[in-house]
Amino acid sequence: MVNYSYIALVLIIPLAVFIITGLFGKRFQSFSGILGTAGMLAAACLSYYAAYQYFILGSRGADCAWPTIIALKQTWLQFSPNLRIEMGIMVDSISVMMLVVVTTVSLMVHLYSISYMHGEERFSTYYSFLSLFSFSMLGLVISTNIFQMYMFWELVGVSSFLLVGFYFTKPSAVAAAKKAFIVTRFADLGFLAGILILSFYSESLDFQTIIHRMMDYNGSIFLAANSASFMGASALTWALCLIFIGGAGKSAMFPLHIWLPDAMEGPTPVSALIHAATMVVAGVFLVARLFPVYSQIPAALDVVMYVGAFTSLFAAIIACTQTDIKRVLAYSTISQIGYMMFGLGVSGYWGDKALGFSGSMFHLFTHAMFKALLFLGAGAVIHFIHSNEMGDMGGLRKKMPLTNIVFLVACLAISGIPPFSGFFSKEEILTAAFNHNKLIYAMGLVTAAITAFYMFRLYFSIFWNKPASEAGGHADAHSHGEAPVTMKIPLVFLCLATLVSGFIPFNEFVTAFDKLEVEFHLPLAIAAVSAGAIGIIIATILYLKPSTMPDKIAATLGSIYQSAHRKFYVDELYLFITQKVVFNLISAPAAWFDRNVVDGMMNLIADVTENFSDEVKTFQSGKISGYVMWFFAGAILLSILIVYVL
Repeated sequence: MVNYSYIALVLIIPLAVFIITGLFGKRFQSFSGILGTAGMLAAACLSYYAAYQYFILGSRGADCAWPTIIALKQTWLQFSPNLRIEMGIMVDSISVMMLVVVTTVSLMVHLYSISYMHGEERFSTYYSFLSLFSFSMLGLVISTNIFQMYMFWELVGVSSFLLVGFYFTKPSAVAAAKKAFIVTRFADLGFLAGILILSFYSESLDFQTIIHRMMDYNGSIFLAANSASFMGASALTWALCLIFIGGAGKSAMFPLHIWLPDAMEGPTPVSALIHAATMVVAGVFLVARLFPVYSQIPAALDVVMYVGAFTSLFAAIIACTQTDIKRVLAYSTISQIGYMMFGLGVSGYWGDKALGFSGSMFHLFTHAMFKALLFLGAGAVIHFIHSNEMGDMGGLRKKMPLTNIVFLVACLAISGIPPFSGFFSKEEILTAAFNHNKLIYAMGLVTAAITAFYMFRLYFSIFWNKPASEAGGHADAHSHGEAPVTMKIPLVFLCLATLVSGFIPFNEFVTAFDKLEVEFHLPLAIAAVSAGAIGIIIATILYLKPSTMPDKIAATLGSIYQSAHRKFYVDELYLFITQKVVFNLISAPAAWFDRNVVDGMMNLIADVTENFSDEVKTFQSGKISGYVMWFFAGAILLSILIVYVL
């Protein structure tokens, strides 16, 4: 048996960096970036070695499945003989894949931030928060039980709050951090409720035990969980749907997506790390981790499918109307996470039906690379222009040639154009959707066309659209020009990863259960590429050169365009519900009742006690004459009573 206990170092290293930079970083501000980057490089190397050891040197089991190995396990809390919380390290195909994704993107962000955040007063604090987030996310993906995952899940939320609100003197950043924290906490309440229901019926918190017991159709535990019902759905269905609510909150699925666009108020490298490649895929990873159980309950899997498909299309439409480049990428992220979700929703667990699972995990991997590249490329542009608005950009292809090339590669990848990585992963998801549900397939195909349109709208608006002589009009005398070398290296690395990751035989490594043989469906591939090509062509016509056509189209669409631009008023709806309904109709009456009834009752009791005390305190005046008088009065009264009784 291969020893994977060294994976613990992948967690210990960023945790140690967090502690060192957090406590002593102010003494060596400039060294914090080097220390953080070196620590993440070590963690990444260990993750790559683990992947090499697991996928290349390891072997499949007799059923062609990759083995699940518990590298470490230690009992933390024992509730009963059958129920306990254990801390450990689980090594399987998706956890190893996620180790590579998290450490790779985190390493690139650490290196990129050395120049991007240079001169920041709280430079060491920034790197301390980055290390805390990396530790939290890595702990989440290797958890052996669902409660251990929940603890790291919450720690991810805390570290995300710190990073989004890093510019704490900026009111919009503080509001965005609070919004993200509050929305995800409500979702996590559902996650916790789902954990309690699932652990109650499975009598375990351990992933392997839960999956084993819930995969047994004829087992007493599965039958009990599936027969107990509430409002027409089984207890197991409710548990999985509540757990999905937690995943939907973290992965910004509709209607819990409202926090993600505002979270762009954090530093751009943070957006690349948290809101493109790692934190937002935690929900996808959660469903994938419990996918054997989800595959047993079609109703729960349908919820995942329809929510994912609708979110994907909904966010793509909004992205077409945004003018802040980071918000365009934010809605793009929401849309692509929706792709991953409905990929899981259209999947089965056995044989060829598992294509959706494999495609979803494949898209998670490729998306991490090209979306991190897009955010870091956007950061380079913002670094040069000192603005997030597309209207302030244009014609930058000659002044920022490297950024232009890598951004174009990422746009082609996310648009699903071969031979870039996004084509291969999207094609698998769409094929699985076509085989499972034609409506979902149609929604995915339309989303693919819209994605290509808004991404090339963004690309042309940044690097073309204006004459080169007008480029960089908002760059001042202190502009850094093309990104420095510590920002260029991550761009080049992620660009190469985007170019080659599509050719990885992913289905050989990450499948739902047994070995998956994937057939190439030429008609479906042509349809997917054609959808992307149509979107690119339309964007080229409208945005390659200065034109009044986009404004005319927006005016023609009128209220439809305005609704999309205002994000279909979902934020306003939440504000109405919270302020007008919750605050005015629930909170205000509750506050009145608390202030007047509860507090009034307590005040009444206090007043009665005080008045009674005023009346009886004369009995303890300290005057001997008074005590003698009361003594004789009592003696006389007692004598009268005795005489009367006798």
